[in-house]
Amino acid sequence: MVAVHQTDKSNALLAKAVMKNFVKAFELNQRLNESLGLNQSPMLSSRQMNWNGILVEQCQSSSTSFEIEVPAVSDHWLNLHLGNPAPLLQKRDDRLHESIRYNGNCFLVPAGQPSYWCRHSEGAICSPLHICLKPKLIEQAAEADEIDPQRFDLVTCFDRQDLQLHQIAMLLHAELQSNGIMGQLYVESLTQMLVIHLLRHYSTFTKTITSGNRGLTNLQLQQAIEYIHTHLDQDLSLFQIAQVINISPTYFASLFKRATGTSPHQYVIQQRVERAKLMLSKTDIAIADIALQVGFSSQSHLTQQFKRLTGITPKQVR
Repeated sequence: MVAVHQTDKSNALLAKAVMKNFVKAFELNQRLNESLGLNQSPMLSSRQMNWNGILVEQCQSSSTSFEIEVPAVSDHWLNLHLGNPAPLLQKRDDRLHESIRYNGNCFLVPAGQPSYWCRHSEGAICSPLHICLKPKLIEQAAEADEIDPQRFDLVTCFDRQDLQLHQIAMLLHAELQSNGIMGQLYVESLTQMLVIHLLRHYSTFTKTITSGNRGLTNLQLQQAIEYIHTHLDQDLSLFQIAQVINISPTYFASLFKRATGTSPHQYVIQQRVERAKLMLSKTDIAIADIALQVGFSSQSHLTQQFKRLTGITPKQVR
């Protein structure tokens, strides 16, 4: 038993030493710019938003020819091409893969894998979206479905059209543009959708990823709902709610929707609107203050969601 423990400890130390040599997600764009001789900050970045386990950034790429070797990144790196068509070469397994990248095309480089990129001729300027995911998110999703994370890998993908992945990425992009107006719970829900999609379509595991026949017990559902109502004025997190009922956040959203008929994020929005409606009719508190007290980021955010669900504005209720 001692020998096994020492072996596990040695493997953990070795893995930690290897990870030190990996490029961190927040360094990725800096490394790319250095290789291209550019000095640019990201056009948009989620760095200051503290999104759990995911970094989303949009940068403007060069239109000139280039040749780049990117060291292994510590996170899974997903790149979505946004802009006009542009030629690109990727070297993998001593073979060159050539393609014209069109708007919405994506590539995926799993964590720990170096990559080589090349463009021999000048192409159109584009503004790609970089999404970096912590490997622990993939591992947690696998474990929630009783899959051993050691028995599968994410696979490198170059220049694929994937409508569902594109939709998830563009929702994250819209949240980035709005400076996180929809809140942490919304971002985490999108992140879980992305993680499960990658497990289903970009891994070596062949089993269907599903929540099976599992469901929330009445007690779990009641506890989750009570927590939501108690903390409605805060920036609720999928991880926090799932932790209250001791369940993995990976499938909490799908189990909650199965039990209630709506997603956690939409349920929270509905409850915030209902509480705002009550305060509008029973108090003389300013609408802007009500918006903050029920958990919306601003009066305009309250008005947008209020009208979407009720067909009228808060001012009309007043």
